Amino acid sequence: MRRVLVARLDSMGDVLLGGPAVRAVASQAPVVMLCGPRGADAARMLPGVERVLVWDAPWISNPAPTMDEEHLAELLRLVRAADVDEAVILTSFHQSPLPLALALRLAGVARIAGASVDYPGSLLDVRLRPGEDLAEDIPEPERALAIAAAAGFPLPERDDARMRVRDVPDMTDVLGREPFVVLHPGAAVPARTWPVERYAETAAALAAQGTRVVLTGSSAERGLTSRIRAAAPGALDLAGRCDLPQLAGVLAAAQVVVVGNTGPAHLAVAVGTPIVSLFAPVVPSIRWGPYLVPSVVLGDQDAPCRNSRARECPIPGHPCLTGVSAAEVLRSVNHLSGEGGAARLRR
Repeated sequence: MRRVLVARLDSMGDVLLGGPAVRAVASQAPVVMLCGPRGADAARMLPGVERVLVWDAPWISNPAPTMDEEHLAELLRLVRAADVDEAVILTSFHQSPLPLALALRLAGVARIAGASVDYPGSLLDVRLRPGEDLAEDIPEPERALAIAAAAGFPLPERDDARMRVRDVPDMTDVLGREPFVVLHPGAAVPARTWPVERYAETAAALAAQGTRVVLTGSSAERGLTSRIRAAAPGALDLAGRCDLPQLAGVLAAAQVVVVGNTGPAHLAVAVGTPIVSLFAPVVPSIRWGPYLVPSVVLGDQDAPCRNSRARECPIPGHPCLTGVSAAEVLRSVNHLSGEGGAARLRR
């Protein structure tokens, strides 16, 4: 049986978005997944992944590692040892598959598929042309599925194309059984964050109506969650206390997750939880917004920062998200707690 390498070299959320495409490939062949250090834990949770290879790509990571002979040799060793017959390279619209395709050719991979605006020469055997035979404004999971299908791996008809993860633990011992809403205030990119003061107002409003609040985040985000907890003293603060599978368990148990455009938003999607998405339009919500789960997307999607891909907000006052009030978020949470909960039961 042929063995296929599926590559997605960037962050946790991006790896999760490629999950349906991974399942499409895995329906025909064992999958070895190549990803960067930030995506490795997510790759291990994807149904269909047999083995995970980790390599830090200098054209993807920020800060980027030095590209030298030793770093390239590490990738070649990993790929050769994996004994793969072909590769499917998953990329977003702003990324090129060609640097990795070149390395995979040097490693002896015989057949490579990807989406490339640039002429690939002999680097790709199967090429989709973004803007021509691959639509630009489609959700990232559908882009990845299109690349996989072009490579000869269509999604089986029995698969509903939803994002999924496996081995999600039961977190009842930590969470108890009382219903709750998760607030996740952090994001790796400052331009995508809703002001922490608004999260605090939302936590206080939820607590005032009798809704339990759980706060999540990394160890580095404990400062944010502590400020929110001060406004809602009864909130359970789990920042820095969960690995990725445990975080998935927390999100899976929540009624609703309030979160920006960041990796845990995609993890919430993968466990089927409704989302209030505080989405800054620096990237298009059609591509990276909540996919096939009940959701409300808040934020001015036509703000001047639209499609800028800015990491720091270029507009004074960050109006695309500061214009969203805690009252709007509360209304959205209450809506999804009813409507979204029913939708989850129907899945």
